[in-house]
Amino acid sequence: MRFTLRPRSGCLVLCLSVSLLTLLLQSLWVPPEMTREEPAGAGRSPEEQGHHGNGVRRLALRLEALSSQVQRLARERDTPQPAKEELTNLLQSLRQDQEGLVRSVERELQRMAQKLESLGHQPHTPRPQDDHRPQTGLREVCEVPEDPVYPHCAEKVEFLQARWDSDLCYAFYGVDGTTCSILTYLSEREDFCPPHPGRNHSAPPWHQQPRTHKEKAEVRTTLRPLYEVFGGIQGPAGRFIRSRVERLSSCWIKAGHRIRENTTKTTSLQKRVLLYPGVLSGGAGQRFGAMVDQGGPLGELVQWADLSASLFILGHNLTFTTSQNHLHSVIGAAPGKGSCPIQMPLPFDLIYTDYHGLAHLQGAMGLAFQHYQCRFRILDSFGTEPAFNLGTYARSHGYNTLWGSWRLQPLQYMTMFPHTPDNSFLGFVSEEAMVEQEEREEEVEPGPYRKDNTAVVYGKQDYMWQGKERYLELISRELETHGTVYQPPGHSAQLPSNIINHGLLTQDQFLQLLRRAKVFVGLGFPYEGPAPLEAIALGCVFLQPRFQPPRSSENSDFYKGKPTTRQVSSQHPYAEEFIGKPYVWTVDMTNTTDVQETVRAILRTEVKPFTPREFTSEGMLERVHAYITHQDFCSVSFPTWPPESALRIHLGPLGQSCVSVCRRASLVCEPALFHHLNNPAVFTRLGLSCSSMDQEVDNHLFPAYSPWGRRCGLQRERLLFSCAGSDPVHRRLCPCRAHRAGQVALCPDCL
Repeated sequence: MRFTLRPRSGCLVLCLSVSLLTLLLQSLWVPPEMTREEPAGAGRSPEEQGHHGNGVRRLALRLEALSSQVQRLARERDTPQPAKEELTNLLQSLRQDQEGLVRSVERELQRMAQKLESLGHQPHTPRPQDDHRPQTGLREVCEVPEDPVYPHCAEKVEFLQARWDSDLCYAFYGVDGTTCSILTYLSEREDFCPPHPGRNHSAPPWHQQPRTHKEKAEVRTTLRPLYEVFGGIQGPAGRFIRSRVERLSSCWIKAGHRIRENTTKTTSLQKRVLLYPGVLSGGAGQRFGAMVDQGGPLGELVQWADLSASLFILGHNLTFTTSQNHLHSVIGAAPGKGSCPIQMPLPFDLIYTDYHGLAHLQGAMGLAFQHYQCRFRILDSFGTEPAFNLGTYARSHGYNTLWGSWRLQPLQYMTMFPHTPDNSFLGFVSEEAMVEQEEREEEVEPGPYRKDNTAVVYGKQDYMWQGKERYLELISRELETHGTVYQPPGHSAQLPSNIINHGLLTQDQFLQLLRRAKVFVGLGFPYEGPAPLEAIALGCVFLQPRFQPPRSSENSDFYKGKPTTRQVSSQHPYAEEFIGKPYVWTVDMTNTTDVQETVRAILRTEVKPFTPREFTSEGMLERVHAYITHQDFCSVSFPTWPPESALRIHLGPLGQSCVSVCRRASLVCEPALFHHLNNPAVFTRLGLSCSSMDQEVDNHLFPAYSPWGRRCGLQRERLLFSCAGSDPVHRRLCPCRAHRAGQVALCPDCL
């Protein structure tokens, strides 16, 4: 008779089996101090005394660790879908450790049998210490090797001798405090020591290459299976992500068809992708999710929803989780505090996460974190400049913050808007003005974009309105003004009396309000969110305040500590610089005349719904497809994409960054092309005579030219190639390029 076990039942049976084996070993263990026939320590050195009991104790620890991992999988109720995959991963890890575990069990049982036999034949009289000792089997004698190929071996052995019991993962991998077990671990799991003589030496399991995945990524025509991927996401944040994907599903599917027609020659392999928004994990994630229903920030959730839809439509294999326990399971983390490397090769080609998730991964992967960090992609709304990314440089040059110093390739950080060209612009999709034609025909009222003389204010919490009373009064004289401010139960929002407040609306209700409004009014905060683009896509004019002086980490609590030196000149710089009039008007909020004249000018202006291509579903699919196909941060060679043919070399004036230099030429700075400028021949080609060529100093402004002393500087650290940054004494060599119409991230020849 055959029985079929569900994944959860299988976990419980496996857990019970491991527990029974642990109890068996514990019952067989006879501590030396409990035998009446032999006084504790008789005829044995202290090391030998410990060795007899430590073997079983070590097995018990290892089995206990495996048992806890199985129990954790069985207890996880919030992720029922991936249980089968998790069980498979666990069984693989158990099989990897099976051979050593079986040998250990056999050895311990043999020792116990010999011990029992010895106790049965020995007289009850004490023996001299130099008498024949009971047989305990062969014992290894291990010395720490001196091998120049492994210079840190002795140091690591000393560390583990003192700290091996500080993390359960060491016992899980067989460490019991003896030199032999430590050397085995350091040679087979961390590769810090040479292999034991007679043992086959191969790369640590987590260092080995997994089986090649050669399935083609085919554009999908439905998003229904993606909703199952979202199955484990709970709470308001999960509901928002899923509802957004469902609402835009028809746009995604149509865009997928167009992408398939245009990218037939560049079909990529299917990637195994993990999406882990760390900000939604644990207690902090619950607090963040609760804010969704109270007018909290939605920009990050918008990006996670749109990224998931993009990757799925493009045909990739997705795993989405917000659980740290599930994260540990799917990456094969060892039980414990994360001091040890993962148990197997990382089963994902790409991991999309955020700064919170990056810290969680580091705390779970041990040495494997650095080995696999080239596969990470970090969603980072406000950007990370290279000067903040390299820890040693940041600390010595005043750029140290809580958020930087991860030593990633700067292009691995992915931003919401193209404000930091040193990073990759990921973006999102505006709520496009794509009402189906049949729906329009069924409507009794006039078309959905007929505008009333109304304004909707951008600000869902009443603190954002404080100090803006005069500004709002001037607008209210010309336009009926509406708010969507969250009102706690039993309370009313503290708003001016001439504001019609609807309370916090659902996304669909909010979009309906925008469809009838003429103006979307910015209050100065929140900065750089998705809502202004969605309003413009629905036919609104965006009115926003200008910042004078610009906001930055030096004068704004919000930007303080963020890894950027950007000078933010308005509430939404992208809307001001890349879209502009007649869709975007920027005013001095404290200048009564400026506000009045601007509002009247807007009322005389007719605009149609507008969405920049890079914020359409097709534009995002095009961009994400290009990144996955061409960006390779695991290669040690210089990047070959964008192609060198896209390079336009510009020599900037003193005191200007390459971001500014390229923008003034209607181009964008491309950091992947910096290496083409980093040689003396380029200075000669630009007509610069160098009295010295500095290659010994770290400076994120290099390559650059200083007219004082005609000193030229080359960059010696690849991670410091930076479009951002300027000073009064250097003229920067800037790698500029053109871009496709409405798609800043891609050059004309990039697809």
